[in-house]
Amino acid sequence: MIFMKSRKSSKTSKPAKAIKATKAKKATKAPKAPRGAKTRKAPRRTPRHPPTKYKVGQEIVYPLQGVGHIRAIEEKPFREKKLLYYIVYLEVSDMTIMVPVDKADDLGIRAIVGKKEAQKALRLIAEEFEPIPADWKLRYQMNLDLLKKGSILDIANVVRALYHRSRIKELPILERKLYDSALRLLIDEISFSLLKSKEDVEELVFAKLKVNVK
Repeated sequence: MIFMKSRKSSKTSKPAKAIKATKAKKATKAPKAPRGAKTRKAPRRTPRHPPTKYKVGQEIVYPLQGVGHIRAIEEKPFREKKLLYYIVYLEVSDMTIMVPVDKADDLGIRAIVGKKEAQKALRLIAEEFEPIPADWKLRYQMNLDLLKKGSILDIANVVRALYHRSRIKELPILERKLYDSALRLLIDEISFSLLKSKEDVEELVFAKLKVNVK
């Protein structure tokens, strides 16, 4: 069919079928969102892994290392297979380490103690202490074994014993380092548990230690 221009008007008339097709095409368009309306973003997909004992953002205690913060839980290749790791930041040494999830318990990793247990540790260091071996090598090994166990009461026992020993006689270098490490571990954990600054907790610890000073 041929369409001719009308002499009365310069506009061209569209065939009925074309008009209907145009309307139909417009009807299929989705309605526009009103101005100012927020569009929803697709949620980010987080990597799936089996449930773990500790969660991202949680503080944990790593024996002989200190309090750590779990920054992530990730799968990493290891000997042609993938293992799940805690990515842990240790503030005291400014280091980030990877701990295999399935080995965490074997390494002695545990959660920060509650307020009752922290208060119990503070009471313990204020109590009278039992005499310890005069041989510093034997004493060192005994205290090192306690720190490896990693409980807050074991740490408190080491702090109490070596603090009072240091008042009798200057500690050998290795034993002094062990005492400093135990003291730092105790202060850091109690600080997180009681939600107090490390400075305040340090003052509290030494006040307790001095209760039985003769």
